[in-house]
Amino acid sequence: MSGYSLKPVLEEVQDKLKIRVHAGREAMGKAAADDICAAMQRLLATKERIRIVFAAAPSQNECLTALVQMKGLDWSRVTAFHMDEYIGLPSSAPQRFGNFLSQRLFDQVSPGELHLIDGMNDPEAECDRYSRLITAAPIDMVVLGIGENGHIAFNDPPVANFTDPLWVKQVKLDEDCRHQQVNDGCFASLEEVPEYALTLTIPALMSGAHLFCIVPGASKRSAVQKTLYGDISEACPASILRRHPDCTLYVDRESYGEIRNE
Repeated sequence: MSGYSLKPVLEEVQDKLKIRVHAGREAMGKAAADDICAAMQRLLATKERIRIVFAAAPSQNECLTALVQMKGLDWSRVTAFHMDEYIGLPSSAPQRFGNFLSQRLFDQVSPGELHLIDGMNDPEAECDRYSRLITAAPIDMVVLGIGENGHIAFNDPPVANFTDPLWVKQVKLDEDCRHQQVNDGCFASLEEVPEYALTLTIPALMSGAHLFCIVPGASKRSAVQKTLYGDISEACPASILRRHPDCTLYVDRESYGEIRNE
């Protein structure tokens, strides 16, 4: 027995966004992984290959751990991408998002094709290379999170653009975003956090047919509240998820906040 229920303690809908509130991080991550697995199986029943974009952050750990343990998934028919990468970190740096996802997911499930962003390449050339890869065919699924400042991927409020003409771009990270990397334990100090990164843009993320957004922890509560109940605005980039035709948000009690009428 798992010791916890995968049933949400609350379900609601805001605009088009489906919200599942779980009692804790483990239940939230496992429930998200179950839904991701089911969606992969449905798609693979009708398509020869599927294309999935993954986020890299400690907020995704419970979901990734559960996803690795799922049985019956033919990862050889999956083309995998990730959504952002720091510029200038050496290839061996554990903070590189490609390394984070390789350790926790890709090395264990062996997707048939894997395309990692190279943060050591010339940024303009890398944006062009990855844009061609990501636009070569439709994106079936996106597994993402929300930052403390409301960002999705590295689309922080100062650089977020709901109608961005680009699919991959270079961005300067705002200070709140860089502080989150320290708060998450990825870097020891703000000075160590790179100032620039490459990111999939908001239109690129929103192009995915099915989105699964996993957001645990008290530090995300303000961003979740703004995403769900604030204006749909680039001041909170994640608010655009309320317009996606098939996005589910998985949160725990800490990130969601008070549940009324219990």
